[in-house]
Amino acid sequence: MNDSQDHTPAVDTYDRGIVPAETAARKEREQGAYKKTPDELGQDGSDDPDSIHTTGGYTVDKEGLINNFAVEPEMYINEPGDLREKNDAEKAERVEMRHAANDTDEEGNLTMDHDSRSKGVGLV
Repeated sequence: MNDSQDHTPAVDTYDRGIVPAETAARKEREQGAYKKTPDELGQDGSDDPDSIHTTGGYTVDKEGLINNFAVEPEMYINEPGDLREKNDAEKAERVEMRHAANDTDEEGNLTMDHDSRSKGVGLV
């Protein structure tokens, strides 16, 4: 076996010693653009301020195939950032609720007549 093979994650194949014809042809055809997304090549139109950024979902696999997965923009809002503020407020509320639910300071909740302590350790 030849020890000069590249075993790093940047390898162009999934199999150790086999380079598929499709991968070799793609590498030869694309040359400098091989395994590069349009935003890395400056083709995403980001120079234009009115342009919509559509390259956020691009991924490249080990064989150089480019996939553009959908990335949904914020919609149904009055101003950009409204949803982020709402999500941050909800997250802070959940954290506060979790702290209150996990509060185990139960002093004074157990009497001879009634046990008003919580029935578990709180939220998991």
